[in-house]
Order: sequence, then C-alpha cells, then structure tokens
Amino acid sequence: MQRACVAALLRNGETIIHNPGHSNDDKAAVKIIEALGAEVKMQNGALKITGHEIHPAYKEIDCGESGLSIRMFTPIAALSDKEITITGKGSLVTRPMKFFDEILPQLGVEIKTNDGKLPITVQGPLQPKNIEVDGSLSSQFLTGLLMAYGAAPLNPPEGGTSASQSSTVTIKVNNLRSKPYINLTLDVMEKFGLNVPENKNYEEFIFHNDFSKVPPSGGFRGAYTVESDWSGGAFLFVAGAIVGPITVRGLDLSSTQADKTIVDALLSANAGIAIEAKGIKIHPAAMNAFEFDATDCPDLFPPLVALAIYCKGKTHITGVSRLMHKESNRAIALQQEFGKMGVRIELKDDLMTIHGGEKVKGAIVHSHHDHRIAMACAVAALKAEGETIIEEAEAVNKSYPDFYEHLKSLGANILLSNTFRLHE
Repeated sequence: MQRACVAALLRNGETIIHNPGHSNDDKAAVKIIEALGAEVKMQNGALKITGHEIHPAYKEIDCGESGLSIRMFTPIAALSDKEITITGKGSLVTRPMKFFDEILPQLGVEIKTNDGKLPITVQGPLQPKNIEVDGSLSSQFLTGLLMAYGAAPLNPPEGGTSASQSSTVTIKVNNLRSKPYINLTLDVMEKFGLNVPENKNYEEFIFHNDFSKVPPSGGFRGAYTVESDWSGGAFLFVAGAIVGPITVRGLDLSSTQADKTIVDALLSANAGIAIEAKGIKIHPAAMNAFEFDATDCPDLFPPLVALAIYCKGKTHITGVSRLMHKESNRAIALQQEFGKMGVRIELKDDLMTIHGGEKVKGAIVHSHHDHRIAMACAVAALKAEGETIIEEAEAVNKSYPDFYEHLKSLGANILLSNTFRLHE
C-alpha cells in the first residue's frame, strides 16, 4: 500500500488503488503524498490518486510511527528543490537514520538531522549518481533510493554529453538483508511504469537512462490492486494451528512478500495445513519444534514465537540481529512478555531458542507499543490457561486495526477496553 502511494505520486496522471489499507501506517502514507503534491480522493472504496511528480504543498511531512515511510519518503522528498522537514513519533524518533547523512549529500542533497535521528530536513533536487550503500541495517533505505532513482532524470556519466543520450547509473549494495522486500519494491515500480533497474544479484542495481530494459510506460493502465498482507495473515495462520480450524482467503502464494514463508514454518512444525483453491485451511495438530532462518523476514519472529511455544521441543530461529531497531527491541520484548506467560526464551548472538510444549499461562503483558508484540501475545493467549491482559493493546492499529475484531469473529472471547483481555 505504501509503495503504491509513492508510485502513484511519482507518475503524472490518475491512479486508482483498489483494496487500499486503512492502518495507521497506510493513513500516514496517504497524508504524506498529499503533502508532497498528490490529490487523493476516496471513490467507491478505492483511492483515486492524481500525481504531479513532487510539488510540495507543505514544508513538513509526518511519517507517524512508520519505519518504511521515513526511510522511503526521505529520498522521495529530496527530489524537490524545496526544503522539507520529515518528522515522526513514538519509537521512530529514536531509530538511527545516519544512512541519509552519509548517502544523500553524495546525491546533491542538503541534509540536517538530529545526530542521525529525527527530525530530518532535506533540500534537493536529488541527482542520481553512482553510489555504494550498506544494506545490512534495513532494505527500506534501499527501497527509497530505488524509487527516487526510478523517477528522477539520470545524469550522464562523467565526460558524457546529455541526459537524453544513453547512460547508466548504478547503486552498489553490500550485505543486503530482506531481499524479498526489494523484490516487492521492484514489482511495484514495474507495474507503475517507473524506470526499473537491472538487478545484478542484489549487488548492483543499474538504471538505464534510455529505459532500454523497461519501457517508460510499463503498460500501466491506471489501476493497481494492493495485495493482502502476509504479515498480518501469519498471525491468523498461527491462531488456526493452535486453536483452529480456520480458513484464510485472499493471500497470493505467488506474492513476492517475504512473510509468505510462514507456510514453510508451519509445514516444518507439522501443523495441520492444506492449501486449496478457495483458501488455506489450518487446524490444530501435534506440532514439533522446528528450525527457521528469519533473516530475510524478521517480521515473522513474533508469530513464529507464538507458534513455537505450542510445539514440543526446542525451536531455533536465526536472524535475531534484525530485531533491534523495530518498534521495540523485539527479541528482548518477546523474551520478557512470553516469560510472563511461563515460556522460556534464550538469546545468544543471532539465535533465539524457544522452549515449547510446556504449560502456557495467562498473564498481564505489555505490547511495548509494538503492533506485532501485541498480536503475538494475543495469539499465544488463545490456548493459555486463564485470562491474559495486554496493555497498550491498541498498538495493532499501526498495521492491522481489525485484528481483534477478526479474532472475535473466529470465536475468541475478547473484551476490548483500555487494555485487551482474552480468555482461554
């Protein structure tokens, strides 16, 4: 949804976005593109967006608590020659953004930050050049650069003649994490007719000035349907594996989304899962511990932990290093909150070990203002002994505002108040 908003902003003309999200992150993206010059209207349940490239209507854009928005929209805002300040709230104000301090000046952008943190003030226009970036912290920084390069006129190489003649600009990337998210970015760029780079094994992204690899129109017909979200769906799958049966419809198994690998984890755990034409059915079964590498899909850690506690034996999940700069330090948050429910979680270097198959008890837990921690605790509570209270439970509004209502519709006993109570 957020990538589609950026692409609709960058193309001249009208775009209809079907199946738009309404989470806090989605709402933030819509407000940002309006601030950067797009016209947005709701029309028969779809979003009608008229883009005029970047023509800021305001001097400040607010990314709310969206990590993707701050990393993606900062290079986009820098396409303008106007000074723009980018702000946010919650945990976003403490997340490191020194990437921009190092990279944007190389692209002709003036930038001021608060010692590598928000607020960020940029003034372009951004000029695509050959650069080398570190992809180890988050692929979202690269997503912003790719989309900005895909919309900006390319400069000719040194010694070249004019930008109208064939030239290339290359982004070299070291240690890229979460490659599936880059696939998603490239897919959206292609569908919207942006200049899509040639991908050299995720180590080099080569933009061709003459669009020799991808036509500038891309065959885009002015409409785009947002895929349903595998990240949110993962929690429903785990709920079904614990206390189902349920059927989940609307998720695309051919998607480039990283979190569709939840299906692989469920199969490894011997969960009762059947993939059918009308949806994915999942039901409780005697599950065993499993091993899973979540380096490229770190958002799966919370639902995977909720799954692992009901699997007999020790489950090992690698990729812990990816969890530090989320809405919370998710590794510590998961260890603390599931510890209150009687679950033992060990952390060592890049490895998390979950001791499953033991009694899970209801408890008073805290979301750490993290949507995925709140959802993981809720799913774990579905089969816990006694009542579970989740404090700051409204954190789910960041990505999945209908989550509790969907659990209720599946039969969960939920009392919604200032906190969130869930009974066995």
